[in-house]
Amino acid sequence: MRYRSLGTTGVKVSPLCLGAMMFGAIGNRDHDESVRIIHAALDAGINFVDTADVYSAGESEEIVGKALAGRRDDVVLATKFHGGMGDDPNLQGNSRRWIIREVENSLRRLGTDHIDLYQVHRPEQGTDIDDTLSALSDLVHQGKVRYLGSSTFPAEAIVEAQWVADKRGHERFRVEQPPYSIFARGIEASVLPTCEKYGMGVIPWSPLNGGFLTGRYRPGEDVPKSGRAARLPERFDPARPAVAAKLALVPELEKVAAEAGMPLTHMALAFTLAHPAVSSAIIGPRTMEQLEGCLGAADVSLDDGTLDAIDALVPPGTNINPDDAGWQSPAVAAAWRRRRPVARR
Repeated sequence: MRYRSLGTTGVKVSPLCLGAMMFGAIGNRDHDESVRIIHAALDAGINFVDTADVYSAGESEEIVGKALAGRRDDVVLATKFHGGMGDDPNLQGNSRRWIIREVENSLRRLGTDHIDLYQVHRPEQGTDIDDTLSALSDLVHQGKVRYLGSSTFPAEAIVEAQWVADKRGHERFRVEQPPYSIFARGIEASVLPTCEKYGMGVIPWSPLNGGFLTGRYRPGEDVPKSGRAARLPERFDPARPAVAAKLALVPELEKVAAEAGMPLTHMALAFTLAHPAVSSAIIGPRTMEQLEGCLGAADVSLDDGTLDAIDALVPPGTNINPDDAGWQSPAVAAAWRRRRPVARR
Protein backbone atom coordinates (compact mmCIF):
# COMPACT_ATOMS: atom_id res chain seq x y z
CA MET A 1 0.00 0.00 0.00
CA ARG A 2 1.36 3.41 -0.95
CA TYR A 3 1.06 5.89 1.90
CA ARG A 4 0.17 9.53 1.34
CA SER A 5 0.97 12.77 3.11
CA LEU A 6 -1.77 14.11 5.36
CA GLY A 7 -1.73 17.62 3.94
CA THR A 8 1.49 19.35 4.98
CA THR A 9 1.71 17.72 8.43
CA GLY A 10 4.42 15.29 7.36
CA VAL A 11 2.30 12.41 8.69
CA LYS A 12 1.92 9.47 6.30
CA VAL A 13 -1.47 7.80 6.09
CA SER A 14 -2.96 4.95 4.09
CA PRO A 15 -5.14 5.98 1.12
CA LEU A 16 -8.07 4.30 2.85
CA CYS A 17 -8.98 5.39 6.36
CA LEU A 18 -11.05 3.03 8.51
CA GLY A 19 -14.15 4.88 9.67
CA ALA A 20 -15.64 3.46 12.86
CA MET A 21 -19.17 4.88 12.71
CA MET A 22 -20.71 1.45 12.12
CA PHE A 23 -19.11 -0.17 15.17
CA GLY A 24 -21.63 -0.10 18.00
CA ALA A 25 -25.37 0.21 18.48
CA ILE A 26 -26.17 1.83 15.12
CA GLY A 27 -24.25 -0.79 13.18
CA ASN A 28 -22.37 -3.88 14.32
CA ARG A 29 -23.29 -4.54 17.95
CA ASP A 30 -20.81 -7.41 18.30
CA HIS A 31 -17.71 -5.91 19.90
CA ASP A 32 -15.52 -8.94 19.23
CA GLU A 33 -16.42 -9.00 15.55
CA SER A 34 -15.88 -5.25 15.28
CA VAL A 35 -12.43 -5.65 16.82
CA ARG A 36 -11.63 -8.39 14.30
CA ILE A 37 -12.64 -6.07 11.45
CA ILE A 38 -10.37 -3.33 12.79
CA HIS A 39 -7.48 -5.79 13.16
CA ALA A 40 -8.04 -7.05 9.60
CA ALA A 41 -7.87 -3.47 8.32
CA LEU A 42 -4.62 -2.84 10.19
CA ASP A 43 -3.16 -6.13 8.95
CA ALA A 44 -4.02 -5.07 5.38
CA GLY A 45 -1.91 -1.93 5.77
CA ILE A 46 -4.47 0.66 6.89
CA ASN A 47 -2.82 2.86 9.52
CA PHE A 48 -5.51 5.54 9.84
CA VAL A 49 -8.66 5.15 12.00
CA ASP A 50 -11.38 7.79 12.37
CA THR A 51 -14.26 7.80 14.85
CA ALA A 52 -16.32 10.33 16.85
CA ASP A 53 -17.69 10.67 20.35
CA VAL A 54 -21.26 10.78 19.06
CA TYR A 55 -21.06 7.45 17.17
CA SER A 56 -23.33 5.16 19.22
CA ALA A 57 -22.94 7.56 22.16
CA GLY A 58 -19.27 6.75 22.73
CA GLU A 59 -19.51 3.02 22.09
CA SER A 60 -17.56 3.30 18.84
CA GLU A 61 -14.64 4.96 20.62
CA GLU A 62 -14.68 2.21 23.25
CA ILE A 63 -14.53 -0.49 20.56
CA VAL A 64 -11.67 1.28 18.79
CA GLY A 65 -9.87 1.55 22.11
CA LYS A 66 -10.17 -2.20 22.66
CA ALA A 67 -8.93 -2.96 19.16
CA LEU A 68 -5.90 -0.68 19.43
CA ALA A 69 -4.67 -2.06 22.74
CA GLY A 70 -1.05 -2.99 22.08
CA ARG A 71 -1.15 -1.43 18.58
CA ARG A 72 -1.81 2.22 19.39
CA ASP A 73 1.60 3.51 18.30
CA ASP A 74 1.13 2.04 14.81
CA VAL A 75 -2.07 4.00 14.13
CA VAL A 76 -2.91 7.60 13.27
CA LEU A 77 -5.99 7.96 15.46
CA ALA A 78 -8.67 10.57 14.78
CA THR A 79 -11.89 11.43 16.57
CA LYS A 80 -14.39 14.28 16.62
CA PHE A 81 -16.54 16.34 18.97
CA HIS A 82 -19.60 18.59 18.57
CA GLY A 83 -22.67 16.33 18.58
CA GLY A 84 -24.94 16.00 21.60
CA MET A 85 -23.84 13.51 24.26
CA GLY A 86 -26.79 13.92 26.61
CA ASP A 87 -29.88 15.96 27.42
CA ASP A 88 -27.95 18.82 28.98
CA PRO A 89 -27.68 21.58 26.31
CA ASN A 90 -24.03 22.10 27.29
CA LEU A 91 -23.07 18.49 26.51
CA GLN A 92 -22.45 19.44 22.88
CA GLY A 93 -21.11 22.12 20.61
CA ASN A 94 -17.81 23.90 20.01
CA SER A 95 -17.41 25.84 23.25
CA ARG A 96 -14.26 25.81 25.37
CA ARG A 97 -16.32 24.43 28.26
CA TRP A 98 -17.38 21.38 26.27
CA ILE A 99 -14.11 20.78 24.42
CA ILE A 100 -12.03 20.64 27.60
CA ARG A 101 -14.49 18.24 29.18
CA GLU A 102 -15.18 16.01 26.21
CA VAL A 103 -11.57 15.42 25.16
CA GLU A 104 -11.02 13.71 28.51
CA ASN A 105 -14.02 11.46 27.88
CA SER A 106 -12.72 10.52 24.42
CA LEU A 107 -9.23 9.81 25.75
CA ARG A 108 -10.72 7.53 28.39
CA ARG A 109 -12.95 5.65 25.95
CA LEU A 110 -10.11 5.28 23.43
CA GLY A 111 -7.70 4.08 26.11
CA THR A 112 -4.94 6.47 25.06
CA ASP A 113 -3.13 9.53 26.37
CA HIS A 114 -3.28 11.45 23.10
CA ILE A 115 -5.37 11.89 19.96
CA ASP A 116 -3.49 12.36 16.70
CA LEU A 117 -6.24 14.32 14.94
CA TYR A 118 -9.01 16.04 16.91
CA GLN A 119 -11.77 17.42 14.69
CA VAL A 120 -14.72 19.79 15.05
CA HIS A 121 -17.56 17.65 13.69
CA ARG A 122 -19.65 20.56 12.36
CA PRO A 123 -19.55 24.38 12.28
CA GLU A 124 -21.47 26.27 14.95
CA GLN A 125 -22.42 29.85 14.21
CA GLY A 126 -23.24 30.69 17.82
CA THR A 127 -19.70 30.00 19.02
CA ASP A 128 -16.77 32.28 18.20
CA ILE A 129 -14.18 30.28 16.24
CA ASP A 130 -11.54 32.13 18.29
CA ASP A 131 -12.83 30.41 21.44
CA THR A 132 -12.86 27.02 19.75
CA LEU A 133 -9.33 27.35 18.36
CA SER A 134 -8.03 28.73 21.65
CA ALA A 135 -9.31 25.71 23.57
CA LEU A 136 -8.04 23.27 20.95
CA SER A 137 -4.63 24.95 20.92
CA ASP A 138 -4.37 24.45 24.67
CA LEU A 139 -4.94 20.72 24.13
CA VAL A 140 -2.11 20.63 21.58
CA HIS A 141 0.22 22.46 23.97
CA GLN A 142 -0.72 20.02 26.74
CA GLY A 143 0.19 17.05 24.52
CA LYS A 144 -3.32 15.61 24.54
CA VAL A 145 -3.84 16.35 20.83
CA ARG A 146 -1.33 16.40 17.97
CA TYR A 147 -3.24 18.07 15.10
CA LEU A 148 -6.55 19.88 14.66
CA GLY A 149 -9.18 19.42 11.98
CA SER A 150 -12.64 20.46 10.88
CA SER A 151 -15.44 18.45 9.31
CA THR A 152 -18.06 19.55 6.78
CA PHE A 153 -17.03 23.20 6.99
CA PRO A 154 -17.96 25.47 4.07
CA ALA A 155 -15.06 27.21 2.33
CA GLU A 156 -15.73 30.55 4.01
CA ALA A 157 -15.58 28.96 7.48
CA ILE A 158 -12.31 27.23 6.59
CA VAL A 159 -10.81 30.56 5.51
CA GLU A 160 -12.09 32.37 8.61
CA ALA A 161 -10.55 29.70 10.86
CA GLN A 162 -7.20 30.05 9.09
CA TRP A 163 -7.27 33.84 9.43
CA VAL A 164 -8.26 33.74 13.10
CA ALA A 165 -5.53 31.22 13.88
CA ASP A 166 -2.95 33.43 12.18
CA LYS A 167 -4.16 36.64 13.82
CA ARG A 168 -4.52 35.19 17.33
CA GLY A 169 -1.50 32.90 17.27
CA HIS A 170 -3.56 29.70 17.61
CA GLU A 171 -2.88 26.25 16.22
CA ARG A 172 -4.71 26.00 12.89
CA PHE A 173 -6.85 23.35 11.26
CA ARG A 174 -4.59 21.04 9.27
CA VAL A 175 -7.26 18.69 7.94
CA GLU A 176 -10.83 18.97 6.61
CA GLN A 177 -13.24 16.02 6.55
CA PRO A 178 -16.00 16.75 4.00
CA PRO A 179 -18.60 14.59 2.21
CA TYR A 180 -17.28 13.66 -1.23
CA SER A 181 -18.29 11.07 -3.78
CA ILE A 182 -19.32 10.73 -7.42
CA PHE A 183 -22.83 11.74 -6.34
CA ALA A 184 -21.73 14.54 -3.97
CA ARG A 185 -19.23 16.71 -5.82
CA GLY A 186 -20.20 20.11 -4.46
CA ILE A 187 -16.93 20.57 -2.57
CA GLU A 188 -14.97 20.57 -5.84
CA ALA A 189 -16.04 24.16 -6.49
CA SER A 190 -14.54 25.86 -3.43
CA VAL A 191 -13.81 23.61 -0.44
CA LEU A 192 -11.14 21.48 -2.14
CA PRO A 193 -9.33 24.44 -3.76
CA THR A 194 -9.39 26.24 -0.39
CA CYS A 195 -7.89 23.22 1.37
CA GLU A 196 -5.17 23.04 -1.28
CA LYS A 197 -4.40 26.74 -0.80
CA TYR A 198 -3.84 26.27 2.93
CA GLY A 199 -2.02 22.96 2.68
CA MET A 200 -4.79 21.08 4.48
CA GLY A 201 -5.22 17.35 4.14
CA VAL A 202 -8.67 16.20 3.01
CA ILE A 203 -10.22 12.96 4.26
CA PRO A 204 -13.66 12.58 2.63
CA TRP A 205 -16.49 10.82 4.41
CA SER A 206 -19.12 8.74 2.58
CA PRO A 207 -17.13 8.15 -0.63
CA LEU A 208 -19.66 5.38 -1.40
CA ASN A 209 -22.55 7.80 -0.78
CA GLY A 210 -24.17 5.75 1.93
CA GLY A 211 -24.07 2.59 -0.17
CA PHE A 212 -25.57 4.01 -3.38
CA LEU A 213 -22.21 3.56 -5.11
CA THR A 214 -21.93 -0.12 -4.18
CA GLY A 215 -24.87 -1.09 -6.39
CA ARG A 216 -26.88 -2.25 -3.40
CA TYR A 217 -29.72 0.15 -4.22
CA ARG A 218 -31.12 -0.15 -7.74
CA PRO A 219 -33.92 1.43 -9.77
CA GLY A 220 -37.19 -0.47 -9.64
CA GLU A 221 -36.15 -2.64 -6.69
CA ASP A 222 -37.38 -2.50 -3.10
CA VAL A 223 -35.14 -0.63 -0.70
CA PRO A 224 -33.56 -2.97 1.91
CA LYS A 225 -35.22 -2.76 5.32
CA SER A 226 -31.93 -2.71 7.24
CA GLY A 227 -28.86 -0.54 7.64
CA ARG A 228 -28.81 3.12 6.66
CA ALA A 229 -32.06 2.83 4.69
CA ALA A 230 -33.89 1.85 7.87
CA ARG A 231 -32.36 4.67 9.94
CA LEU A 232 -32.75 7.37 7.28
CA PRO A 233 -35.69 6.29 5.08
CA GLU A 234 -36.14 9.73 3.52
CA ARG A 235 -32.59 9.61 2.12
CA PHE A 236 -33.41 6.38 0.26
CA ASP A 237 -37.02 7.03 -0.76
CA PRO A 238 -37.21 6.45 -4.55
CA ALA A 239 -40.27 8.71 -4.69
CA ARG A 240 -37.97 11.67 -4.08
CA PRO A 241 -36.63 13.05 -7.38
CA ALA A 242 -33.04 13.38 -6.13
CA VAL A 243 -33.01 9.77 -4.93
CA ALA A 244 -34.56 8.54 -8.17
CA ALA A 245 -31.86 10.43 -10.09
CA LYS A 246 -29.12 8.63 -8.17
CA LEU A 247 -30.76 5.25 -8.66
CA ALA A 248 -31.03 5.86 -12.41
CA LEU A 249 -27.32 6.68 -12.58
CA VAL A 250 -26.16 3.50 -10.85
CA PRO A 251 -26.46 1.19 -13.91
CA GLU A 252 -24.73 3.80 -16.08
CA LEU A 253 -21.84 4.07 -13.64
CA GLU A 254 -21.62 0.27 -13.46
CA LYS A 255 -21.08 0.26 -17.22
CA VAL A 256 -18.23 2.75 -16.84
CA ALA A 257 -16.70 0.62 -14.10
CA ALA A 258 -17.03 -2.55 -16.18
CA GLU A 259 -15.27 -0.86 -19.09
CA ALA A 260 -12.49 0.13 -16.69
CA GLY A 261 -12.25 -3.48 -15.49
CA MET A 262 -13.29 -3.00 -11.88
CA PRO A 263 -16.34 -3.16 -9.59
CA LEU A 264 -18.33 0.00 -8.97
CA THR A 265 -17.17 0.14 -5.34
CA HIS A 266 -13.53 0.33 -6.39
CA MET A 267 -14.22 2.94 -9.05
CA ALA A 268 -16.13 5.10 -6.58
CA LEU A 269 -13.35 5.00 -4.00
CA ALA A 270 -10.66 5.54 -6.63
CA PHE A 271 -12.61 8.55 -7.90
CA THR A 272 -12.32 10.36 -4.57
CA LEU A 273 -8.64 9.44 -4.29
CA ALA A 274 -7.93 10.82 -7.75
CA HIS A 275 -8.43 14.43 -6.67
CA PRO A 276 -5.05 16.01 -5.82
CA ALA A 277 -6.39 17.56 -2.62
CA VAL A 278 -7.47 14.23 -1.11
CA SER A 279 -5.17 12.45 1.32
CA SER A 280 -7.31 9.48 2.35
CA ALA A 281 -10.90 8.32 1.82
CA ILE A 282 -12.90 7.10 4.82
CA ILE A 283 -14.57 3.72 4.45
CA GLY A 284 -17.16 2.66 7.03
CA PRO A 285 -17.65 -1.12 6.91
CA ARG A 286 -20.12 -2.85 9.19
CA THR A 287 -19.02 -6.38 8.26
CA MET A 288 -15.83 -8.14 7.28
CA GLU A 289 -17.25 -8.68 3.80
CA GLN A 290 -17.77 -4.95 3.35
CA LEU A 291 -14.20 -4.25 4.45
CA GLU A 292 -12.79 -6.82 2.04
CA GLY A 293 -14.86 -5.32 -0.77
CA CYS A 294 -13.15 -1.95 -0.27
CA LEU A 295 -9.52 -2.89 0.32
CA GLY A 296 -8.52 -3.43 -3.30
CA ALA A 297 -9.46 0.13 -4.19
CA ALA A 298 -6.31 1.45 -2.54
CA ASP A 299 -4.27 0.17 -5.50
CA VAL A 300 -6.65 1.36 -8.25
CA SER A 301 -5.97 4.34 -10.53
CA LEU A 302 -8.52 5.78 -12.93
CA ASP A 303 -7.42 6.96 -16.37
CA ASP A 304 -8.63 10.17 -17.98
CA GLY A 305 -11.17 8.32 -20.11
CA THR A 306 -12.87 6.86 -17.03
CA LEU A 307 -12.86 10.18 -15.20
CA ASP A 308 -14.27 11.92 -18.29
CA ALA A 309 -17.06 9.33 -18.48
CA ILE A 310 -17.93 10.00 -14.82
CA ASP A 311 -17.92 13.76 -15.47
CA ALA A 312 -20.35 13.24 -18.35
CA LEU A 313 -22.81 11.50 -16.03
CA VAL A 314 -22.35 13.71 -12.96
CA PRO A 315 -21.08 17.23 -13.73
CA PRO A 316 -18.14 18.43 -11.60
CA GLY A 317 -19.05 20.57 -8.60
CA THR A 318 -22.63 19.29 -8.31
CA ASN A 319 -24.56 17.32 -5.70
CA ILE A 320 -27.27 15.07 -7.13
CA ASN A 321 -29.08 15.26 -3.78
CA PRO A 322 -28.61 18.55 -1.86
CA ASP A 323 -29.02 16.61 1.41
CA ASP A 324 -25.67 14.93 0.73
CA ALA A 325 -23.88 18.22 1.46
CA GLY A 326 -23.90 17.18 5.11
CA TRP A 327 -24.52 20.67 6.53
CA GLN A 328 -26.85 23.51 5.71
CA SER A 329 -26.24 27.06 6.84
CA PRO A 330 -28.72 28.21 9.49
CA ALA A 331 -29.14 31.33 7.35
CA VAL A 332 -30.94 29.14 4.82
CA ALA A 333 -32.42 26.47 7.09
CA ALA A 334 -34.18 28.86 9.51
CA ALA A 335 -36.95 30.91 7.92
CA TRP A 336 -36.85 33.61 10.60
CA ARG A 337 -33.26 34.45 9.65
CA ARG A 338 -34.40 35.40 6.15
CA ARG A 339 -37.38 37.58 7.08
CA ARG A 340 -37.42 41.10 8.43
CA PRO A 341 -39.76 41.37 11.44
CA VAL A 342 -43.02 43.08 10.66
CA ALA A 343 -43.34 46.39 12.52
CA ARG A 344 -46.36 46.42 14.81
CA ARG A 345 -48.30 49.56 15.67
